[in-house]
Amino acid sequence: MTRILIVDDQEMIRIGLRTILGTHPGFDVVGDVGDGLEAVRFVREQPVDVVLMDIRMPGVDGVEATRRIRETHPAERTRIVILTTFEEDETVLAALRAGANGFLSKAAGPAELTAGINEVAAGGGALSAAAAAALIGHVTEQPAVTVDAAMADRFAALTPRERDVVSAIASGLDNDQIAATMFISPYTVKTHANRAMAKVGARDRAQLVAFAYRAGIAR
Repeated sequence: MTRILIVDDQEMIRIGLRTILGTHPGFDVVGDVGDGLEAVRFVREQPVDVVLMDIRMPGVDGVEATRRIRETHPAERTRIVILTTFEEDETVLAALRAGANGFLSKAAGPAELTAGINEVAAGGGALSAAAAAALIGHVTEQPAVTVDAAMADRFAALTPRERDVVSAIASGLDNDQIAATMFISPYTVKTHANRAMAKVGARDRAQLVAFAYRAGIAR
């Protein structure tokens, strides 16, 4: 059973999320709070597997709350999914740098939301299409930099198929799209992606994309 904490300053959103997640047999919503400071206190007092964190809140926002939670709770212990309507590139990057494991839009339907939570709870990283586009856009708009030789060495350990999957992820494709392009199953795509993340030391797909650009295998 995945224990979930909902963090959002709007009560109606918290109620809606509780309603959606409460129907999932594998989820247990252990609490919902209205600001980042309450979230930090809750996580320190009770075991939580996944935090659904709003990013724009008065006082302690989602980015700062994520950073504070990470001071005492590593990703292996508590996973954090940023849930927001704001998907500007700087917001995505700030959340990821603070230690978030996923980034989903509040406009996501129940199926995408539950799939994203399951992906993050299992050790992966959920990244909505809009968030992926924002991240990729930010990286590609930066001035060209010299290839990071140490990072390139990490990617040298990847198989040709793993490199192809990483390149496809960096281009903004999801598992189903990659599977259709490569004539393999979405499960196989996920397996290649997870192996690639393990080999290069990326905690999630967003970091994998950033590493790929540093290594020079994505442009």
